[in-house]
Amino acid sequence: MIDQNNTCKSGSIREMVSLTLPMVVSLSCDTLMIFTDRLLLSKISPDAMNASMGGGIAAYQCLSFFAGLVGYTTALVAQQYGAGRRRNASRAAFQAMLIALVAWPFLACLGPFAGKVFNHMGLIPEQARLQSEYFSIVILGSGLYLLRSALSGFFCGIGRTGVVMLSAIAALVVNACTAWILIFGRLGFQAAGVRGAAIGVLIGTLAGVGVLVAAYLKKEIRERYNVMDSFLYDRGLMRSLVRFGYPVGLELMLNMLAFNTLVTLLHGHGPATATAATILFNWDLISFLPLVGIEIGVTSLVGRYMGARDYAAAHQSVRSGLKLVLVFATLLAPFFVGMPELLVGVFQPPETDKIFTQAASQAESMLRFAALYVFSNGILLLYAGALRGAGDTLFTMAFSVGMHWTMAGGMYVALKYMHATPLQGWLLVVLLFTFSPVILWLRWNRGQLTKRKKQHVKVFSG
Repeated sequence: MIDQNNTCKSGSIREMVSLTLPMVVSLSCDTLMIFTDRLLLSKISPDAMNASMGGGIAAYQCLSFFAGLVGYTTALVAQQYGAGRRRNASRAAFQAMLIALVAWPFLACLGPFAGKVFNHMGLIPEQARLQSEYFSIVILGSGLYLLRSALSGFFCGIGRTGVVMLSAIAALVVNACTAWILIFGRLGFQAAGVRGAAIGVLIGTLAGVGVLVAAYLKKEIRERYNVMDSFLYDRGLMRSLVRFGYPVGLELMLNMLAFNTLVTLLHGHGPATATAATILFNWDLISFLPLVGIEIGVTSLVGRYMGARDYAAAHQSVRSGLKLVLVFATLLAPFFVGMPELLVGVFQPPETDKIFTQAASQAESMLRFAALYVFSNGILLLYAGALRGAGDTLFTMAFSVGMHWTMAGGMYVALKYMHATPLQGWLLVVLLFTFSPVILWLRWNRGQLTKRKKQHVKVFSG
């Protein structure tokens, strides 16, 4: 049952803000962590900055299936919490931790193969070398990322997102300090460049995990959720996590592969286009990850109210989330439209660089188009999160994967066969995202879905 001490109206904008604001702050910290690393590396060379983006995307691509699977902990924990089964909430979280621990050794073994893969992607030799170096270090800490995701899912599912926010702040601060020291060789350390940025990511992630573990083992949480009795394999909960989580994991893996293909196409177009695309996607992160925070909040509330069989509150939660998306996009879009020169100039190297000069005007034009993308992508994420919270993960997976591969395929055809410019290819991507949210909106609002939601609640209750 829902906490009776909660004074917010069910599904209200106040409840949504109280739940999602810490998540928006958390994911903004994660954004700044990635953004800061690339910004620091841009002061070394465009190749170093581009390599951190390419290597980081490749690393996330490799762990994306497990990240999506473990990430569904939020919805599963919320279902158990909403139904009043607190003991099962902690047990559900531990099943996700088991998946993270099993996946970690497998993922860590991928590092030695990175060089051969990147050398066959059409990248310039220096970027391929640096990208391999970054990937090989980051992938070693993949298990830490998954453990952090599992624990974050538990706290999001029970509505304690402030803990997740503190974890993200710790990760950001530790990573930023470590990266600054290691990239440039401060405080007596030798300058490590891209390698230093990768090590900073690992140390920052470890700090974030430490905060979550400390909160998870506090007396209040231990006793309220029977944490000390939760460290065992639960066949029923593991089956539910895998059954409903694997479509999310598969979706994320295939979507990341499509996005990686898109980035590779742009990076393979030449150093100037690679730099322009890296600048574009650096600022895109500023809009994307906070919107994911709203998506997680919607998933948690919809899952919670489905577990409590309060379908009206679930729908109200979605409407409240939509208001937050529109406010956020309205505040951010003018920066993309009115100040692209300033946004691009942030990444300008200390000394005049020919590649950056060629990339600047291209990146500015791409950022202007991205203003429309902020609105449409936010609405897309919102309804995808609502459908996942209701348990409708298979349709969401099929739609999202189809859309992302249409995006990647369209970019490939545009660049390789229609001889379009990268800017024209990016406009095609923006237009695709503009019209796609309509399909998920129709799916959520169709009358037949209510019956499916009730069926999913029964499945989770088992």
